[in-house]
Amino acid sequence: MLLDHPPTLPREAADPAFRHDILAGLSRTPKATPPIWFYDQRGSELFEAITDLPEYYPTRTEIGLLERHAGELPGLIGRRRAVVEFGAGSARKTPLLLRAIDPAAYVPIDISGDFLQSSSAALAAAFPGLPVLPVVGDFLGDLALPSAIADLPRLGFFPGSTIGNMAPDAAVDLLRAIRRLLGEGSMLLIGMDRIKDPDRLIAAYDDSQGVTAAFNLNLLTRINRELGGDVPLDAFVHRAIWNDGKARIEMHLEAGRALDFHVAGRRFHMAAGETIHTESSHKYGMRDARLLLRAGHWDPVREWTDPEGLFSMILARAGE
Repeated sequence: MLLDHPPTLPREAADPAFRHDILAGLSRTPKATPPIWFYDQRGSELFEAITDLPEYYPTRTEIGLLERHAGELPGLIGRRRAVVEFGAGSARKTPLLLRAIDPAAYVPIDISGDFLQSSSAALAAAFPGLPVLPVVGDFLGDLALPSAIADLPRLGFFPGSTIGNMAPDAAVDLLRAIRRLLGEGSMLLIGMDRIKDPDRLIAAYDDSQGVTAAFNLNLLTRINRELGGDVPLDAFVHRAIWNDGKARIEMHLEAGRALDFHVAGRRFHMAAGETIHTESSHKYGMRDARLLLRAGHWDPVREWTDPEGLFSMILARAGE
């Protein structure tokens, strides 16, 4: 039942950036929210479950690339660099890289603090001689790296095609920001998803078990919990759409009926069939990926892909 007045807000103050982004996104036409807010503890757990689904090819394909080509990395990267991972999550791919290049330190960055701490502890146990220095934060914002790696050459690690969550202009801005953060002489190992058959892409973002739907809908649960919302969860369904003109998969939450709800004391209306655009995942051709990196001030050094051409892993060096 919808309330005629805003619900009582939670006692704990919500993250002000979360509050700002959600209120701004729900006030837009069309409505859209940034994908970083998927990743509370439950969202992070659901995403890890997504990576094991049969339809979701990116994780296993990228792991396969790392397993097959890890032996080439020391000659290209060198040893004793500080590895800085952007959006570390559970860091499932990271051990393959760390074993190959014998780094001097590992700095995982992720917005989900609890999830990051548990994965960092597991990694530190697996590599007892390696300094593991987690940083909780949004790598799209201002970040400072630990002083312990100030004098070390750096390798950025950006797996999972997370760069695809941004429109190309924003992706270029991020690549330039990573270039500034990592500094002169740095390198970047990045995953990028390839353009492919739309049916395969849609299946990867709308799996038969409904895990991706639960991941998408969990954003509404978080809004209700942290922002005192009364969003009716049963009124929304998950949609995954291929936008051919923009070469991207879009995830939406679609209202199944006309409804009104409150978030952080503000009232919102949605018509039946109206959506909240929660994520885009841009896909790139080989030349597109290289152009994106060069625009972001990174010079591609080597690229690896799987036999089907589903996914690319690219090593780049800091450019001008």
